[in-house]
Amino acid sequence: MPEFWESAFQQKQEMWGWAPADSAIATSELFKKHELGKILIPGFGYGRNAGVFLDNGCTITGIEISETALSIAKTHFENNITVHHGSVGLMPFDGEIYDGVFSYSLLHLLNSAERTKLIDDCYAQLKPGGYMVFVSIAPEDFRYGQGKEVSKNTFEMPYGVTLFFYDLDSIERDFGKYGLIESTIISEPIQDKNDIPKQRFWYIVCRKEI
Repeated sequence: MPEFWESAFQQKQEMWGWAPADSAIATSELFKKHELGKILIPGFGYGRNAGVFLDNGCTITGIEISETALSIAKTHFENNITVHHGSVGLMPFDGEIYDGVFSYSLLHLLNSAERTKLIDDCYAQLKPGGYMVFVSIAPEDFRYGQGKEVSKNTFEMPYGVTLFFYDLDSIERDFGKYGLIESTIISEPIQDKNDIPKQRFWYIVCRKEI
């Protein structure tokens, strides 16, 4: 997996542009509403989803496995962010407690044990009353069923990654004890963009009890 993403960022650089995902915009508004200012972003990439949080006055810490993505982020954001280089599987990278956590399009790339550890690690670094939001691919997405099925709702794609598609049962199993308050299927992008097919994601929100 590290080699896959390093190669992808080397070849395609800023492959998704700099406009934030619609769900990142929604999450930034959620965090703003609840006055959450210190944000952790595991799976930071080159930071396309970070700007919308910075615009709301948040302090951003990211975690990213690709050196190339990290270099792009540092060039773009200079000293306005902190990004730890490494796998989310090695969390925690610091002893900080965060107001909010936003993880976009990362969970579905991990196996069961890795997903469990990431969710638990994020929750451990979340302050009481804080929110964590995960955006993960849904079975309604056009990629469901592609490639080789290796286990229930898990498909090995032809291009070298394995995708796990959450359903309601697995969401309750993985997030139920972490203050799950919302699980909604969303479409991205909201606006049609030429011939780009809409992606279908779960928008999963948890709140840590005070």
